[in-house]
Amino acid sequence: MKHYTFGVDYYPEHWPRERWATDAKMMREMGIEVVRMGEFSWAMFEPGEGRFDFSVLDEAIGLLAAQGIDVILGTPTAAPPAWIIEKNPEIQPTDWRGQQRFFGGRHHDCQSNPVYREHIRRYVTAFAAHFADNPAVVGWQVDNELGNSHGDLCYCESCEKRFRVWLKEKYGTIGELNRAWGTAFWSQDYPDFEHIRSPKITAAWGQNPSHDLDWRRFSSDLVCEFHQLQADILRAAAPGKFITHNLMGFSSKPSYYALGEQLDFASHDQYPGGHFHARHDEYRADWHAAELDFIRAVKQKPFWIMEQQSGITGWEVLGRTPRPGQLGLWAMQCVAHGADTIVFFRWRSCPMGTEQYWHGLLPHSGQPGRYFREVEAFMKQYAPLLREMQGALPQAEVAILRSYEQEYAFQIQPHHPQHRYTQHLMTYYKALHRANVPVDFVGEHHDWSGYKVLIAPLQFLMTPSLSEKLHAFVENGGQLVLTWRTGVKDESNLCHTDMPVPCLVDDLCGLQLAEYDCLRDTDGAVLWEGERLACSQWCDVVEVTTARPVAVYGHEFYAGTPAITCNEFGAGKCWYVGTTLSDALADRMVAALLASADIAPLMDTPHGVEAVRRVKGGKTWLFLLNHNACPETVALPAGFTPWDGAPWAGQLEAHGTRVFVSVSE
Repeated sequence: MKHYTFGVDYYPEHWPRERWATDAKMMREMGIEVVRMGEFSWAMFEPGEGRFDFSVLDEAIGLLAAQGIDVILGTPTAAPPAWIIEKNPEIQPTDWRGQQRFFGGRHHDCQSNPVYREHIRRYVTAFAAHFADNPAVVGWQVDNELGNSHGDLCYCESCEKRFRVWLKEKYGTIGELNRAWGTAFWSQDYPDFEHIRSPKITAAWGQNPSHDLDWRRFSSDLVCEFHQLQADILRAAAPGKFITHNLMGFSSKPSYYALGEQLDFASHDQYPGGHFHARHDEYRADWHAAELDFIRAVKQKPFWIMEQQSGITGWEVLGRTPRPGQLGLWAMQCVAHGADTIVFFRWRSCPMGTEQYWHGLLPHSGQPGRYFREVEAFMKQYAPLLREMQGALPQAEVAILRSYEQEYAFQIQPHHPQHRYTQHLMTYYKALHRANVPVDFVGEHHDWSGYKVLIAPLQFLMTPSLSEKLHAFVENGGQLVLTWRTGVKDESNLCHTDMPVPCLVDDLCGLQLAEYDCLRDTDGAVLWEGERLACSQWCDVVEVTTARPVAVYGHEFYAGTPAITCNEFGAGKCWYVGTTLSDALADRMVAALLASADIAPLMDTPHGVEAVRRVKGGKTWLFLLNHNACPETVALPAGFTPWDGAPWAGQLEAHGTRVFVSVSE
């Protein structure tokens, strides 16, 4: 596959034809090598059923190709046109309250609806056939941000029918389903599969947790199947063109592990200054780094950024304007964490529709300003670096286990009002990020044997196969971290009742659970070698069998009992953390873990300065990223020299980046 460095998202249908050649020429001069387009223009390309008109794309692709720019085409199935809705209003989705959502935005579609799928099959077949032999079209993006806007969609009759089929395939008989779901509670037994509905809002608000968990599994499978429908058509028509999809970090509607199996490489949409963030004055570089590391885990190889922020973001409200240097900083953070290609969103700020204030490289006027100049300079400086580093990876010794199944279970029953699965994982990631320790994310299906440390928080649903894999990791010398609410339920979301918690791993942890305390409206404290550190949300009260207490609680009736333990098992160790850690406590925990596993951080940096590496063929690239609004002084590790050969005085400017290189002999 041809390698690309920088690209841009472009919508020629938003602009007069006489401007297109100017845009193409400006893109080439700027350094753009690839353009994504077409993912939201179904109405233009098929104005009536079976009447296809791809002339806009043909002309735009020709102008870009004349400038040496290749194209990725998106299938526009995230926005079916008005004429389809008028003909088949039943394809509009239904939310969990049973209310239908309507045309006027995007994602106004039920992904299970067979009528809608036939519309998709017709369009994508014609689309693929038309562009299959065009050499300038090098790849496809299926739909757009699958799962976005579908958090509480779709619960319609079509989805219910598909859910019943899914359940029949899984359970075989209604009796087995009733057993697995525990339907004896509240008289919820089903006489047959036809009585089962989607888990819409109930009189008591809550749903059967087992029913809800299977619904979330089904919904993930449905999204992947929806993607597969289109991917199969595209591959059959153009086997030489790649297929990707623009994922969204920690979004949880579909499993990206499963969706990633259909992709040649993963892509991601990155908006560090997004207007949707709750606060714009908090440090979020660690969160954005984590999402990048997770997207790398989807295929366990480098990825693309298909939408990289290039200006102010906004729909009804706007985010902050990027400060000088931040656009390059944010793009470089993506490169540092494994992006081989950066595609900026978008070429020009749109004058119409919901995203009128989602700014691009060019303002509404089309005249280059600061954003354009900063990104152009960044691209010209670092295009050689991206070409040189293609395929390089960070080479981590620590992994964090992210499980969609565990996340679904905690979405259903978070236990504490403020507890969120991803935020809990981030407690550990942030501490490692502060220490400049590279991290990989992994799933249950991945090979863990190459890591010294595996942090596996909240293993709520414990199965014999998962237990066996966790045991093997520790027996073979790995250091494992397990946390509160581990080994509580089985795969059906029913509580284990025939063994002590943490079920199936109590011997691995060297302890059993005596009690637990949900810290409502209060925080707790942990004493670690005399130092008092805060904890929150939850406290497991444990009785150790073979484990060694590392830290104890400093509050409540269980003061003095173990809060954090370590158990030697086989050639490795299993750590158990019975509470949610404050930042200071997480730093202490990570320091102890790194020392025990003999893992060294990349280097020391001031707060807000991130150090990241990528490695390939004996060569290491070290990235220093200053997320602060002031200059910072940094001491460079021995053996590294500036990648660009420019002098290094030991200081990073505000929002500045530098890249260094070391070659092992």
